Amino acid sequence: MGVSGISTPLFKPIDLSWFSEFFGNFWLNDIAMDLGTANTLIYIKGRGIVLNEPSIVAIEQSSGKPLAVGLRAKEMYGKTSEAIRCIRPMKDGVIADFEMTTLMIRHMLSQVCRRWALRRPRIAIGIPSGITQVEKRAVIDAALSCGVRRVFLVEEPMAAALGSGLPIDKPCGNMIVDIGGGTTEIAIISMNATAYSQSMRIAGDEMDEAIVKQVRRLYGIELGIFEAERIKMVIGSAVAFERARSMRVFGRDLATGIPRQMEITDEVVRQALNEPIESIVSAVTTALEHMSPEISQDIMSRGIYLAGGGSLIKGLTERLQRETGLPFYRTQDPLSCVVRGVGKIIENMRELEALCVA
Repeated sequence: MGVSGISTPLFKPIDLSWFSEFFGNFWLNDIAMDLGTANTLIYIKGRGIVLNEPSIVAIEQSSGKPLAVGLRAKEMYGKTSEAIRCIRPMKDGVIADFEMTTLMIRHMLSQVCRRWALRRPRIAIGIPSGITQVEKRAVIDAALSCGVRRVFLVEEPMAAALGSGLPIDKPCGNMIVDIGGGTTEIAIISMNATAYSQSMRIAGDEMDEAIVKQVRRLYGIELGIFEAERIKMVIGSAVAFERARSMRVFGRDLATGIPRQMEITDEVVRQALNEPIESIVSAVTTALEHMSPEISQDIMSRGIYLAGGGSLIKGLTERLQRETGLPFYRTQDPLSCVVRGVGKIIENMRELEALCVA
């Protein structure tokens, strides 16, 4: 008998959690993947996000042998001899180079999956809502060739809404704008179904290219694409800052061919970004025109959510609010909301398999 009349058990219960964890490791858990133009993210059931790497492959030109994938390949981009080729196998959200995409997926899966598992995994992959059947088949074939057991496809706006915690199963309108590297996805979702969707191939990559063209036109300097991306993230904006900003950038003088550095202002960058941002604003306005009066009421009260890396552009929510008169909110951790949404599906496949499109 213990203190205060409370009985104490003679034996402590044995903790067997290590047993289930150890033997559970022999069974490879299912996988969620956001196969993005700029970055690929992998989520493993029961473990969460385990990989976030740039979608780049470096190969030996003569043999086709892979030398680096992901971050290491990005560090080599534009800095190698002709003997090494760095490839971005995804373009506009779809597979542009099937062989290199397969190599990249296989390498990334090998980094996070246990070789001694007894069962091949299933994989769910986020895809743009506007891709063709041929493009869907390419994604499925690329994944199957890497040794997975079965492939599910999930449209990215649905995954982004689910990963953002929106009540997509309720009879209310949820509007999400997912601005990725290759595509911008706009969707209105209610009761686990898409009431409206639009996929446009204007997103982060087009913003980077717009900066490259602007600097080339105004200053005669050629920028690298990743230098343009750095400029976009540091001083890129959709509306004017309260105080002017500038930064030092590096490129190659087109007239002399020698390296050059210069100061670039936020005004120049904002002018470059205006056209792709205006296209996104116009697409959002078009989506609003297509919604029913009942959903319009929900959107007015609940707002519109922004996801994806492009949503991190400074002042974008403010500009969208000004142009539409509706409230806009950036989702928590917008870079990973798609893979987290796909991850929720593989965690609850029995209940959520209906959200998959293949």
